[in-house]
Amino acid sequence: MLILSSKLIALDTIEMKLRNTYISQTVVPGQFIHIHVAGHMLRRPISVANADPEGTTITIVFKIIGSGTAKLAEYQPGMMIDALGPSGNGFDLNQKEGSTVLLIGGGVGVPPLHYLGRTLARKNVNVISILGFQTARAIFYEKQFNQFSTTYIVTNDGTSGSKGFVTDVFPDVGDFDCYYTCGPLPMLQAVTKQLSHKEGFISLEERMGCGVGACFACVIPTNDGDGYRKICQDGPVFDAKEVQL
Repeated sequence: MLILSSKLIALDTIEMKLRNTYISQTVVPGQFIHIHVAGHMLRRPISVANADPEGTTITIVFKIIGSGTAKLAEYQPGMMIDALGPSGNGFDLNQKEGSTVLLIGGGVGVPPLHYLGRTLARKNVNVISILGFQTARAIFYEKQFNQFSTTYIVTNDGTSGSKGFVTDVFPDVGDFDCYYTCGPLPMLQAVTKQLSHKEGFISLEERMGCGVGACFACVIPTNDGDGYRKICQDGPVFDAKEVQL
Protein backbone atom coordinates (compact mmCIF):
# COMPACT_ATOMS: atom_id res chain seq x y z
CA MET A 1 0.00 0.00 0.00
CA LEU A 2 1.26 3.46 -0.89
CA ILE A 3 1.44 6.03 1.91
CA LEU A 4 -0.16 9.27 0.69
CA SER A 5 0.10 11.22 3.95
CA SER A 6 1.13 10.78 7.57
CA LYS A 7 0.64 13.31 10.33
CA LEU A 8 0.41 13.70 14.10
CA ILE A 9 -3.20 14.54 15.01
CA ALA A 10 -3.08 14.25 18.83
CA LEU A 11 -0.75 13.18 21.60
CA ASP A 12 1.28 10.22 20.24
CA THR A 13 -1.47 9.64 17.67
CA ILE A 14 -0.76 9.26 13.95
CA GLU A 15 -3.19 9.43 11.02
CA MET A 16 -2.12 7.81 7.74
CA LYS A 17 -3.88 7.86 4.40
CA LEU A 18 -3.06 4.85 2.21
CA ARG A 19 -3.88 3.92 -1.37
CA ASN A 20 -5.14 0.46 -2.24
CA THR A 21 -7.98 -0.16 -4.67
CA TYR A 22 -9.09 -3.58 -3.42
CA ILE A 23 -9.13 -2.78 0.29
CA SER A 24 -10.77 0.63 -0.16
CA GLN A 25 -13.60 -0.93 -2.16
CA THR A 26 -14.23 -4.02 0.00
CA VAL A 27 -13.51 -3.05 3.63
CA VAL A 28 -16.47 -2.64 5.97
CA PRO A 29 -16.54 -0.78 9.30
CA GLY A 30 -14.89 -2.78 12.06
CA GLN A 31 -12.44 -4.65 9.85
CA PHE A 32 -8.68 -4.12 10.13
CA ILE A 33 -5.49 -4.36 8.11
CA HIS A 34 -2.52 -6.38 9.34
CA ILE A 35 0.67 -4.36 8.83
CA HIS A 36 4.23 -5.64 8.67
CA VAL A 37 6.73 -3.24 10.25
CA ALA A 38 10.40 -3.53 9.30
CA GLY A 39 12.46 -5.26 11.98
CA HIS A 40 9.44 -6.79 13.75
CA MET A 41 8.24 -10.37 13.39
CA LEU A 42 4.56 -9.93 14.23
CA ARG A 43 2.28 -7.76 12.15
CA ARG A 44 0.27 -4.97 13.79
CA PRO A 45 -3.55 -5.06 13.47
CA ILE A 46 -4.90 -1.55 12.88
CA SER A 47 -8.57 -0.73 12.34
CA VAL A 48 -9.72 1.24 9.34
CA ALA A 49 -10.91 4.72 10.32
CA ASN A 50 -12.34 5.62 6.92
CA ALA A 51 -12.50 4.36 3.35
CA ASP A 52 -13.00 6.18 0.06
CA PRO A 53 -13.75 3.61 -2.64
CA GLU A 54 -13.94 6.25 -5.39
CA GLY A 55 -10.58 7.73 -4.40
CA THR A 56 -9.21 4.21 -3.71
CA THR A 57 -7.88 5.24 -0.29
CA ILE A 58 -8.26 4.19 3.32
CA THR A 59 -7.34 6.03 6.50
CA ILE A 60 -5.86 4.47 9.62
CA VAL A 61 -5.21 6.03 13.02
CA PHE A 62 -2.86 4.49 15.55
CA LYS A 63 -1.20 5.41 18.82
CA ILE A 64 2.54 5.12 19.41
CA ILE A 65 2.70 2.63 22.27
CA GLY A 66 5.75 0.48 21.50
CA SER A 67 8.69 -0.02 19.18
CA GLY A 68 6.53 -1.34 16.34
CA THR A 69 4.12 1.58 16.18
CA ALA A 70 7.02 3.99 16.81
CA LYS A 71 8.75 2.58 13.73
CA LEU A 72 5.54 2.75 11.70
CA ALA A 73 5.13 6.40 12.69
CA GLU A 74 8.49 7.12 11.03
CA TYR A 75 7.22 5.97 7.61
CA GLN A 76 6.86 8.85 5.16
CA PRO A 77 4.57 9.63 2.20
CA GLY A 78 5.75 7.84 -0.93
CA MET A 79 6.85 4.74 0.98
CA MET A 80 5.09 1.39 0.63
CA ILE A 81 3.52 -0.62 3.46
CA ASP A 82 3.15 -4.41 3.44
CA ALA A 83 -0.40 -4.97 4.67
CA LEU A 84 -2.93 -7.80 4.55
CA GLY A 85 -6.64 -7.13 4.52
CA PRO A 86 -9.37 -6.37 4.92
CA SER A 87 -9.30 -8.82 7.83
CA GLY A 88 -11.82 -10.01 10.39
CA ASN A 89 -15.56 -9.49 10.63
CA GLY A 90 -17.01 -6.00 10.83
CA PHE A 91 -19.97 -4.37 12.56
CA ASP A 92 -23.60 -5.31 11.98
CA LEU A 93 -24.97 -2.54 9.76
CA ASN A 94 -28.59 -3.75 9.71
CA GLN A 95 -30.13 -0.81 11.50
CA LYS A 96 -33.50 0.54 10.43
CA GLU A 97 -33.75 3.95 8.83
CA GLY A 98 -34.69 6.47 11.51
CA SER A 99 -33.40 4.33 14.37
CA THR A 100 -30.86 5.68 16.86
CA VAL A 101 -27.50 4.12 17.72
CA LEU A 102 -24.98 4.99 20.41
CA LEU A 103 -21.27 4.80 19.62
CA ILE A 104 -18.91 4.54 22.61
CA GLY A 105 -15.20 4.85 21.91
CA GLY A 106 -12.15 5.04 24.11
CA GLY A 107 -8.76 6.23 22.85
CA VAL A 108 -7.62 4.23 19.83
CA GLY A 109 -10.99 2.49 19.92
CA VAL A 110 -12.42 5.65 18.36
CA PRO A 111 -11.20 5.21 14.72
CA PRO A 112 -13.33 2.19 13.69
CA LEU A 113 -16.39 3.91 15.17
CA HIS A 114 -15.74 6.91 12.94
CA TYR A 115 -16.03 4.78 9.81
CA LEU A 116 -19.07 3.04 11.30
CA GLY A 117 -20.82 6.28 12.21
CA ARG A 118 -20.31 7.81 8.78
CA THR A 119 -21.67 4.66 7.16
CA LEU A 120 -24.77 4.48 9.36
CA ALA A 121 -25.49 8.20 8.96
CA ARG A 122 -25.58 7.71 5.16
CA LYS A 123 -28.30 5.10 5.79
CA ASN A 124 -30.35 7.75 7.64
CA VAL A 125 -29.64 6.28 11.06
CA ASN A 126 -29.41 8.77 13.94
CA VAL A 127 -26.01 8.64 15.61
CA ILE A 128 -24.99 9.66 19.14
CA SER A 129 -21.30 9.36 20.06
CA ILE A 130 -19.44 9.32 23.36
CA LEU A 131 -15.68 9.63 22.93
CA GLY A 132 -13.39 9.10 25.90
CA PHE A 133 -9.76 10.23 26.18
CA GLN A 134 -7.23 10.56 28.98
CA THR A 135 -6.68 14.29 28.48
CA ALA A 136 -7.44 17.16 26.08
CA ARG A 137 -4.14 16.70 24.23
CA ALA A 138 -5.18 13.15 23.30
CA ILE A 139 -8.47 14.14 21.64
CA PHE A 140 -8.84 13.57 17.91
CA TYR A 141 -11.69 13.41 15.36
CA GLU A 142 -14.08 15.51 17.45
CA LYS A 143 -14.92 17.72 14.45
CA GLN A 144 -15.31 14.70 12.20
CA PHE A 145 -17.80 13.04 14.56
CA ASN A 146 -19.73 16.29 14.87
CA GLN A 147 -20.41 16.11 11.13
CA PHE A 148 -22.68 13.09 11.49
CA SER A 149 -23.55 12.71 15.18
CA THR A 150 -24.41 14.38 18.45
CA THR A 151 -21.04 14.03 20.17
CA TYR A 152 -20.05 13.99 23.84
CA ILE A 153 -16.38 14.29 24.83
CA VAL A 154 -15.15 12.83 28.12
CA THR A 155 -11.64 13.14 29.58
CA ASN A 156 -10.28 11.38 32.63
CA ASP A 157 -8.74 14.59 33.98
CA GLY A 158 -11.54 16.96 32.95
CA THR A 159 -9.36 19.11 30.67
CA SER A 160 -12.02 18.92 27.93
CA GLY A 161 -15.67 17.96 27.91
CA SER A 162 -16.98 16.06 30.92
CA LYS A 163 -14.67 14.73 33.59
CA GLY A 164 -14.74 11.02 34.29
CA PHE A 165 -15.55 7.96 32.19
CA VAL A 166 -17.72 7.31 29.15
CA THR A 167 -20.30 5.53 31.31
CA ASP A 168 -20.84 8.73 33.32
CA VAL A 169 -22.49 10.30 30.26
CA PHE A 170 -25.09 7.59 29.70
CA PRO A 171 -27.84 9.47 31.61
CA ASP A 172 -27.43 12.46 29.26
CA VAL A 173 -27.78 10.78 25.86
CA GLY A 174 -31.46 9.83 25.89
CA ASP A 175 -32.93 6.69 24.40
CA PHE A 176 -31.30 4.62 21.67
CA ASP A 177 -31.96 1.30 19.97
CA CYS A 178 -28.50 -0.25 19.85
CA TYR A 179 -24.91 0.48 20.87
CA TYR A 180 -21.47 -0.17 19.41
CA THR A 181 -18.29 0.15 21.44
CA CYS A 182 -14.54 -0.19 21.04
CA GLY A 183 -11.79 0.62 23.51
CA PRO A 184 -9.75 -0.72 26.44
CA LEU A 185 -11.02 -3.88 28.13
CA PRO A 186 -12.00 -2.19 31.45
CA MET A 187 -14.12 0.26 29.47
CA LEU A 188 -15.82 -2.52 27.51
CA GLN A 189 -16.56 -4.39 30.74
CA ALA A 190 -18.15 -1.31 32.30
CA VAL A 191 -20.15 -0.46 29.17
CA THR A 192 -21.55 -3.95 28.64
CA LYS A 193 -22.47 -4.25 32.31
CA GLN A 194 -24.39 -0.98 32.39
CA LEU A 195 -26.05 -1.58 29.01
CA SER A 196 -26.82 -5.27 29.49
CA HIS A 197 -30.49 -4.55 28.75
CA LYS A 198 -29.63 -3.20 25.28
CA GLU A 199 -28.61 -4.84 22.02
CA GLY A 200 -24.93 -4.13 21.51
CA PHE A 201 -21.75 -4.97 19.65
CA ILE A 202 -18.16 -4.78 20.88
CA SER A 203 -14.90 -4.55 18.96
CA LEU A 204 -11.89 -6.01 20.76
CA GLU A 205 -8.39 -4.56 20.60
CA GLU A 206 -5.91 -7.43 20.74
CA ARG A 207 -2.33 -8.28 19.84
CA MET A 208 -2.36 -11.05 17.28
CA GLY A 209 -0.03 -13.70 15.94
CA CYS A 210 -0.91 -14.86 12.44
CA GLY A 211 -4.03 -12.71 12.04
CA VAL A 212 -5.83 -15.38 10.01
CA GLY A 213 -7.05 -17.79 12.70
CA ALA A 214 -4.32 -20.41 12.46
CA CYS A 215 -2.24 -19.87 15.62
CA PHE A 216 -4.93 -19.50 18.34
CA ALA A 217 -2.98 -16.63 19.93
CA CYS A 218 -5.99 -14.29 20.20
CA VAL A 219 -8.91 -16.29 21.59
CA ILE A 220 -11.71 -15.32 23.93
CA PRO A 221 -14.17 -17.62 25.78
CA THR A 222 -17.84 -17.61 24.86
CA ASN A 223 -20.73 -17.08 27.24
CA ASP A 224 -22.59 -20.19 26.09
CA GLY A 225 -19.83 -22.59 27.09
CA ASP A 226 -19.20 -23.45 23.46
CA GLY A 227 -15.43 -22.98 23.70
CA TYR A 228 -13.60 -20.00 22.28
CA ARG A 229 -13.77 -17.50 19.45
CA LYS A 230 -10.76 -16.26 17.48
CA ILE A 231 -10.63 -12.48 17.65
CA CYS A 232 -8.75 -12.11 14.36
CA GLN A 233 -11.07 -14.38 12.39
CA ASP A 234 -14.44 -14.53 14.20
CA GLY A 235 -14.08 -10.93 15.40
CA PRO A 236 -12.82 -8.41 16.19
CA VAL A 237 -16.52 -7.50 16.39
CA PHE A 238 -18.84 -9.65 18.51
CA ASP A 239 -22.34 -9.46 19.85
CA ALA A 240 -21.92 -8.01 23.35
CA LYS A 241 -23.56 -11.08 24.90
CA GLU A 242 -21.53 -13.62 22.90
CA VAL A 243 -18.15 -13.52 24.63
CA GLN A 244 -16.74 -13.23 28.17
CA LEU A 245 -14.78 -10.05 28.79
